[in-house]
Formats: sequence, C-alpha cells, structure tokens
Amino acid sequence: MPRTVNNVAHKKRKKKYLKAAKGYVGGRSKLYRTARQAVEKGWLYAYRDRRTKKREFRRLWIIRINAAARMHKLTYSGLINGLKKAEVDIDRKILAHLAFHDMEAFAKLCDLARKQI
Repeated sequence: MPRTVNNVAHKKRKKKYLKAAKGYVGGRSKLYRTARQAVEKGWLYAYRDRRTKKREFRRLWIIRINAAARMHKLTYSGLINGLKKAEVDIDRKILAHLAFHDMEAFAKLCDLARKQI
C-alpha cells in the first residue's frame, strides 16, 4: 500500500500560524517552527491577560473612587459602607466614572454616605 501524505491539511496548518505571526520580527514571522512557538506564546498571554485586565480595571476604579472620596473628607471604605447603608446600589465602575467626569453627582453621593455613617 502506498504511503499517503495529507499535504492540504499540512499547508493549511502552516498558513494559519504564519498568518497569525504576521508583523513579528525576523524568523518569528518567516520560519514555521519559531512562528508557531511565538504565536502560541502570544495566545497564552492573551488568554491570561483577558482575566488580568478585569482585575486591573477594578483596582483603577477603586483608586479613583478613593482619591475623589478623600477630596470630600471620606475614605473609600467609609463611602462604600455609607452607600450600602443608604441602599444605593451603584457599582465601582459607575462610581469611578462619576468621580472622574461628574464631581457634583459624586459630591451628592458622598453627602448621602456621610449621613449614614
């Protein structure tokens, strides 16, 4: 029985990795083995950092809220606690947006939280 080689699938697989490695420098975009290694490493970083991004944004929001709350003589934990007691259901992303772009609305929330403490 003659030996069969699946050239179509082999070329398709190589093309997939070389296309994904477009823009990489040197052999990382030209040579199949190094291109595959670089692309797979990139995919691992992308997978990991999609999760890390969520953590980093939450940290940024908390830093912004804390800085704005301290301008109104409150701490971050005091503000969050006061808002919870006042039954204001607002997430950190929106609070950070208000602190950064709409200081009057944030000041009203701070006053509301201060009354609850």
